[in-house]
Amino acid sequence: MKTIAKIKLVADKSEKQVLLRTVEKFNEACNEIAQTCFEKKSASKFDIQKLVYHDIREKYGLSAQLTVRAISKTCEAYKLNKKKQPKFLKHGSITYDQRILSFKGSLLEKPKVSISTLEGRKLFDIEIREYFKGRADRIKGQVDLVYKKGEFYLYATCDMPEDTPINPTDCLGIDLGVKNIAVDSSGEVFSNEKVEKTRVRLLNLRSSLQKAGTKSAKRKLKKISGKERRFRSDVNHCVSKIIVKKAKDTNCFVALEDLTNINKKTTVRKKQRAERYSWAFYQLRTFINYKAKLAGIPIVLVDPRNTSRTCSVCGHCEKSNRKNQEEFCCKKCKHEDHADYNAAKNIRNKGLHQSAYCCPLNNCSKVA
Repeated sequence: MKTIAKIKLVADKSEKQVLLRTVEKFNEACNEIAQTCFEKKSASKFDIQKLVYHDIREKYGLSAQLTVRAISKTCEAYKLNKKKQPKFLKHGSITYDQRILSFKGSLLEKPKVSISTLEGRKLFDIEIREYFKGRADRIKGQVDLVYKKGEFYLYATCDMPEDTPINPTDCLGIDLGVKNIAVDSSGEVFSNEKVEKTRVRLLNLRSSLQKAGTKSAKRKLKKISGKERRFRSDVNHCVSKIIVKKAKDTNCFVALEDLTNINKKTTVRKKQRAERYSWAFYQLRTFINYKAKLAGIPIVLVDPRNTSRTCSVCGHCEKSNRKNQEEFCCKKCKHEDHADYNAAKNIRNKGLHQSAYCCPLNNCSKVA
């Protein structure tokens, strides 16, 4: 399985200027190459290279391999949509291969990277987060140089081994929601309260800063840009890690709701729209998917219809079973439960019913 490691380049002001000029010239070259691709209606790297290679090298001062990478990037972009000429941002990324980027020394102690620039090869210190240090020796293939908020980062692909798939004996059902990020079929609740408080606080802060309109307010706006997204992403990482660990420890596969296009299928009140449309259910599902794959845990997607209205005890389905967001009371057997916990148990039952895994349990035939 492939994962991406984010590595920070440690560079002083003059070194950053060299890298910045390289990025700008590279993307200027891409825009000129894109014009040739569009005029010739060709996405062939071989044909385009014969037409532009020498002119691009001379005009923009790029090395031979950087020129080849610019041609490759442009042709790949044009190939996606041949009806229009692709345009590249001034500070768009550069894709480096092994000829123009190499890691030096041990990546665990005082790591360095050698990068080709407009001024030749430059050696930079790099910072690798603890999470990625154990994967550093698995960096394979091309590396992207990205400029973001005044800093340079390398996005490196790591080829990670997957654990041997487990032979599950049970299923862990996960109910995803807005008020609660997730509730599993064992009863553990992951509340969305902190995320929602952060969203509201940052929304009010952005609103007041935008009204002020001063230079310091604009600096503050720039500083807090993306803070909510990063916090939400961190929470989803933590939740997915706990879920996958629990599934591994209890020898379960994971059943998730297939909520594709749910925002197009349902409507909400105006005052609830901001909370609803900031719901990152797909991101959480993605995090659970890749963590489970690394751990060798199978994932099953189930139909979410009526999981919140069906009694997990008797199977009776009725809209009025769910009294409100939190309470569930079956009109037939009078079973009472937390609504999301009841839904999680229904998802578990559906996962057991439709999975291809052998689950030698008495309740495997139970269907929501």
